[in-house]
Amino acid sequence: MSADGLLPLAFLIGYLLGSIPFGMVLTRMAGTQDLRTVGSGNIGATNVLRTGRKGLAAATLLGDMLKGTVAVIIAGTIDGPNAAMLAALGAFLGHLFPVWLKFRGGKGVATYIGVLLGLFWPAALIFAAIWLGTAYTTRYSSLSALIAAFVTPLFLWWFGHNALASLFAVLTLLLFYMHRENIQRLQAGTEGKIGERK
Repeated sequence: MSADGLLPLAFLIGYLLGSIPFGMVLTRMAGTQDLRTVGSGNIGATNVLRTGRKGLAAATLLGDMLKGTVAVIIAGTIDGPNAAMLAALGAFLGHLFPVWLKFRGGKGVATYIGVLLGLFWPAALIFAAIWLGTAYTTRYSSLSALIAAFVTPLFLWWFGHNALASLFAVLTLLLFYMHRENIQRLQAGTEGKIGERK
């Protein structure tokens, strides 16, 4: 098979790994209530935290990150940088629209970080630093993610990674779209803060 012929496989690997709903899996294993009935109904780590189970939230965050990182590494090993970027896109879309949950998934922040870690780890550190700084001062998880994601393509472009900057510009637009209700609540002053139970 030609190198180009492996690119669809890279995307598929990314999508299937990205589709693993760690929040749902871990909370069910722990015997908590259906995650989709808690807080925002989201399957990500922030909503898992609203169950009061900090360990589960941390495990969800790690799982949702690493599925993106693993997808990138596998695809990159098989077929190089282009395959790695396609796997990153696939993993992100898999998390947002998982086939196992009727295409209703998470908002993508942890997976965004995970694929960024696999593709260019210094940018992942910048993302994490911006997220942590904003979260510490505002206690808004959504706002922290939006600001960090907005900066990420600019950071990549500044350091000459134009292809990655283009990819993460797309991922950032998708992330903003998935956070559209959060943005409305932020504007209205009704957005939940980190650690709050709804």
